[in-house]
Amino acid sequence: QVQLVESGGGLVQPGGSLRLSCASSLTIVGSYSMGWYRQAPGKQRELVAVITSGGSTNYADSVKGRFTISIDNAKTAVYLRMNSLKPEDTAVYYCNIDFATTDYWGQGTQVTVSS
Repeated sequence: QVQLVESGGGLVQPGGSLRLSCASSLTIVGSYSMGWYRQAPGKQRELVAVITSGGSTNYADSVKGRFTISIDNAKTAVYLRMNSLKPEDTAVYYCNIDFATTDYWGQGTQVTVSS
């Protein structure tokens, strides 16, 4: 059974930083995309950042210049470095891997930005 396990969430003050990690049990060969989504209370899940097998990245306008997505060489982990965090970044963050016509999701990790 495929597992995506997120870690790195927590409580941070405005202006602070966090690094989210997602460990994957998938063996990826060929095309894929790996990304992070988030869902705040009462809101729909939204794309935060994605990286594709072609090396391109895409970010939500609200996080451009503050967040950076990356993956390891073995394609078994995806990371999200979050700087200059704002209260509006508070949400549950989910790891996603789209591979071989299947979407895989992690269980989510809570990020709370508050003083």
